[in-house]
Amino acid sequence: MNSRNKNLLTRFLTLALVAFVALPLTAFAQGNGRGRGKPTDVFVNGHDARDGRLDKNNGQRRGDRRRDNDEARGRDRNRDNDEWRRQREERNRNDEWRRQQAERNRNDEWRRNQDNNDHWRRRNGNNGGYGNYGGYGNTQLRQTALNAGYNNGIQEGRKDRSRGDRFDYRDEGDYQRATEDYSSRLGDRELYKRYFREGFANGYEAGYRGY
Repeated sequence: MNSRNKNLLTRFLTLALVAFVALPLTAFAQGNGRGRGKPTDVFVNGHDARDGRLDKNNGQRRGDRRRDNDEARGRDRNRDNDEWRRQREERNRNDEWRRQQAERNRNDEWRRNQDNNDHWRRRNGNNGGYGNYGGYGNTQLRQTALNAGYNNGIQEGRKDRSRGDRFDYRDEGDYQRATEDYSSRLGDRELYKRYFREGFANGYEAGYRGY
């Protein structure tokens, strides 16, 4: 073989050797670079796991959410407590108003009774303006019957006046029965009725006239 052919053969073998060595290195480099940048290389559970940065941040965010939820529940409890206190105070105010109103009504009723008694005394004098049918020994019967009759009469007189009814006490049931507050220990029943009706007539007139 001449020198020229030897040189060609040498070059061919050299190129073959270079190709043989370079091919595995190229394949290795491509294998290392394949899929670079995929989430599985730098993400764990969908988060950047490099140096634990985002996992740590996620933990902080979960803690923040728990605190926010606790604060929201606390605000709800405070609102509920405020509403309960407001309702309790309102109930207390209403109860106090009703108590005061009942007290005023009792006082008004007492004053009306006092006014009625004063009117009765002024109209009839200390004697009451009534006869002494059974003598002075029947003072309790007389006073009980006159008071009961007057109180019933003034109530019925006011009712007839408010309804616009005509002035007439004789058709009233209490006047006809005339036994309100009667007791056998007081004495004669018919004498009691007589005093009662006189007191009723006087009270009816006072009620009908607006006293």
